[in-house]
Amino acid sequence: MPALSTRTGSEIGLYELLSVLPSQLQPHVENADDRSFLHAMFGQRSLHSLVKIHEKLQCYEDCSPTPVLDSASSLAQDLSEELQGHGASGEIRELVKLLSKPHVKSLLAVHDIVARKSYDPELPPLPDDIDDEEDSVKIIRLVKNKEPLGATIKKDEHMGAIVVARIMRGGAADRSGLIHVGDVLKEVNGIPVDDKKPEEIISILAQSLGAITFKVVPGLKEEAPNKHPKMFVRALFDYNPAEDNAIPCKEAGLVFRKGEILQIMSQDDATWWQAKQEGNGNPRAGLIPSKHFQERRIAVWKPLTVSLPQRTPSKRFSGLRRSFRLSRRDKKTNKSMYESKKSEQYDTADVPTYEEVTSYRRKQGERHRLVALVDTSRSKRQSESDGVEYHFISKDLFEADIQNHKFIEHGEYKGNYYGTSFDSVRSVLSKNKVCLLDVQPHTLRHLRTAEFKPYVVFVKPPSIERLRETRRNAKVVSGKDDKSSSKPFSEEDFQEMINSSQMMENQYGHLFDKVIVNDDLTTAFNQLKQALRKVETEPHWMPIGWTHS
Repeated sequence: MPALSTRTGSEIGLYELLSVLPSQLQPHVENADDRSFLHAMFGQRSLHSLVKIHEKLQCYEDCSPTPVLDSASSLAQDLSEELQGHGASGEIRELVKLLSKPHVKSLLAVHDIVARKSYDPELPPLPDDIDDEEDSVKIIRLVKNKEPLGATIKKDEHMGAIVVARIMRGGAADRSGLIHVGDVLKEVNGIPVDDKKPEEIISILAQSLGAITFKVVPGLKEEAPNKHPKMFVRALFDYNPAEDNAIPCKEAGLVFRKGEILQIMSQDDATWWQAKQEGNGNPRAGLIPSKHFQERRIAVWKPLTVSLPQRTPSKRFSGLRRSFRLSRRDKKTNKSMYESKKSEQYDTADVPTYEEVTSYRRKQGERHRLVALVDTSRSKRQSESDGVEYHFISKDLFEADIQNHKFIEHGEYKGNYYGTSFDSVRSVLSKNKVCLLDVQPHTLRHLRTAEFKPYVVFVKPPSIERLRETRRNAKVVSGKDDKSSSKPFSEEDFQEMINSSQMMENQYGHLFDKVIVNDDLTTAFNQLKQALRKVETEPHWMPIGWTHS
């Protein structure tokens, strides 16, 4: 037989040897049936499990320390009595005194207790009532602490038996390698479960602590390996399994919040994925609704879409678009300030579930990510210069650009057009500069492309109490040429700011990368600078499609 490896037996484990054996033997077996037989024989899950157990026990045996003696206390006592009868030198007196000290005696006594105790693993005894005709009955003993076992069970409709429905990746059952999907559960801690409901068995497990003994019959169907590559998603909604009546086991569910990064561990079940939170030290996966299942549920619910006030995006949302603000006097005559070109690319963005992401770090010389810019067209003021405050173009050219879908957003105000063009954004980015763009939230969908890679910051107002306190002396100003219409904020203004902020966060919150509360202007500005600095210098999560541009 050919050599399987150049390493010695002490360098290669039996399990590793078994794993490479089929591929090593394949070139030397000509018959296809023989190759298939060898592959099936050496690839059996039960054989691999036995080899794993063998190696664990072998490792324990090789590394297990053996005490030289277990009577150190009596030996020290005999030595002390013997020395007392042999002169009175300083060394002898010091040794006798040392052996008589209480803490030394206690230490030797503890040594003897530990040396006499057997730490060999204890296997549970085989039950006396095993049916001789029942093949492959397994007795499994797992130690349960506060962590769930990481397995769900169900009642098989055809057999009427309790079977293992799924194994949670990284959980106690998965790490043991002893319980598999399809195994038939017969007993738990000696209690027969054939006539019990899954809920009753879960209750038994919940009340059990320490070692739990299972009697199972291995399932005939091998558990399919996880064929999906490592996948990370950003959650676009909040989820609490305790509030989900559809989940097969609430205790096995994973709680997560909007914006958190989840690693998908298994998609074997089309309805319930297994996932764990990225950065969380807990290796156990939990159940979450799959993307398809969650989208179906949202489609059935058909949530009511709330329309935002026309004046909100310009006057309340950004706080920066001063020249676009409308006074109450103008609101009736300017019903629609902005229109955005229709995009079919983000039709599914209205069903926020999960967005696949990958870790990204900007490379030296690479384009900066888009953050925000305003490009307008109206009568030029004496204090403004073309290409500085705004870019000014003719009305005919502006209308032609509208027809050619060159604007991210556009509108008309007092006979003049205002808009933000795609080319203006590209121009800034091409100069290796950071483009700051102030837009309405619904236009973000048109910007969320691999070309722009936008980093979206939502600046929200503080509580209404803080608004009353900090905006007491502030005034609403329509624009530089409308100073006469300025007036203090009213209670209605404050309430409108809060309501609009909540509606924006509810509708577009899944598109925001950062939320900053504008309680104190200096603090909010520093938070913005720190966030943008991290985007430029540190790894962060980004939609996976944006990295392939």
